[in-house]
Amino acid sequence: MAEIENHRIPVYAVLVTILFKLLFLLTHYIQEDAFITWRVAQNLLDYGVIGFNGAEKISASTTHLYVFVSYFFNLIFGKENFIEPLLIFNSILFTIGSLFLSNLLLKNIWHKALFIFLIGILPPAIKISILGMEYGILFFLEMMLLFYGFNKGKKWALIILPPLILFTRIDTIIFLGVVFIVDILWNKKIRWSYIFGGIFGVGAVLAFNWFYFGEVINNTIAAKKLAYDKSFTLEQNLKYFIQNFGNFWGMLKLPGNFNPLTVILLIFEWLCFIYLIRQKQKRNFFLWIIFIFGWVKQLVFLSQKSLFDWYYWVPQILLFVPVLLFVLEQKEKRNLWLFLLLLFYIIPMLAFQTVHSIATGNGEWNYRRTIGLFLNSYEKDKDQWIFLEPAGYVPYFSGLKTIDEVGLVDEKVQDEIRKDKKNFWINTVKKRRPKYLLSYNDLFTSENAEFIKLHYKLVKEFRVKDHLKSSNKILEKIYILKPSGSDYNLYERID
Repeated sequence: MAEIENHRIPVYAVLVTILFKLLFLLTHYIQEDAFITWRVAQNLLDYGVIGFNGAEKISASTTHLYVFVSYFFNLIFGKENFIEPLLIFNSILFTIGSLFLSNLLLKNIWHKALFIFLIGILPPAIKISILGMEYGILFFLEMMLLFYGFNKGKKWALIILPPLILFTRIDTIIFLGVVFIVDILWNKKIRWSYIFGGIFGVGAVLAFNWFYFGEVINNTIAAKKLAYDKSFTLEQNLKYFIQNFGNFWGMLKLPGNFNPLTVILLIFEWLCFIYLIRQKQKRNFFLWIIFIFGWVKQLVFLSQKSLFDWYYWVPQILLFVPVLLFVLEQKEKRNLWLFLLLLFYIIPMLAFQTVHSIATGNGEWNYRRTIGLFLNSYEKDKDQWIFLEPAGYVPYFSGLKTIDEVGLVDEKVQDEIRKDKKNFWINTVKKRRPKYLLSYNDLFTSENAEFIKLHYKLVKEFRVKDHLKSSNKILEKIYILKPSGSDYNLYERID
């Protein structure tokens, strides 16, 4: 009986970790892109179409599976009440994923429990759990594949899970590919069930994109590549990589082009990894998978100038795993090692994430959301168009039809970028005649000021500084210490 109770300890750790992370829901820190996915889900609910602006089909969200999950949460809980249940669901899935990972790498139940909690309170784990993105589901599915497919040898996992992973994000082909290569080199055999699952998954995603949207690759990927692509020399590419390496490879961003904390962490991760694989245990197979994947994913995305935080959350966590294993399995002075890890890394990072979540939550929920709410009450005709960037909070809460400057939610913008990238913005305004313009800039002093003054009027200025006050003095100090958001100017067409 006592043994059964002991085996429940990691499960109790899962519950404690979930409850702890739910405190971060109070910060209202939700990623901008989550609202793009949720609007797509609501568009499917209202119009029966996967799109952003009514009956027009467009893959405005990179993740197909999470759109459907969000759709069902909207259907069950309603548009006004689905967000918190969905965020809790994301947190549960991520933490169960960490339970799978602990079972792959550890034998001692108390080590598993500590591992689950410590992994769960790292900054990227908190962001995966409460920012509303698809990575909670993704981490769950990937760890489930490793646990049931490659640890337990379940053929159903090898066949079913790869398609689900690919429908969550098409770029997970990197993860699936790394697993495939390491498995062949390690086990010297081919798992035909896994090959079938992978081929079926790739084919199903591409076929869905083609037959539903008329495209092979998701619109979001094509739009970002078109909008952000720059022609760099090899030297410029290398310099760009080095400039962004420190702030995207590690878990903590610092001002400037050099982040010494990332370098220290990277060295320690490597030392711990080498120490662990020299022990020649069965788990080394999984250590090689997660470590190689962490490196490959980050190298690929950094080299492609993909500078969005969420691309790096899962690799950041997996690369830190050897550090936790090294500390938890110390036979001498383990408590000292654990104390030092908590004192110099875990607690400072948790404090940083807490401050960051509070400040950014204020900038997003208490500030940017109010722009959408203002427009929602100001403009009753929801068939009117707004041209802006980004396409998350404001379109979601305003309910207006939307053109975004990247072309994520409106493909016609991409046509203008191809024709004349320098002047695509003003060309879009002239051709599409959106009723509203929301801009970071003062358009009355821009190079297109003459045209803007003739056709638009300034409706309202939105300023970050107006949202830094709070009745709670501690919160106000955090808001002032780390102001989050951008100033906006809202213009309305007058002709």
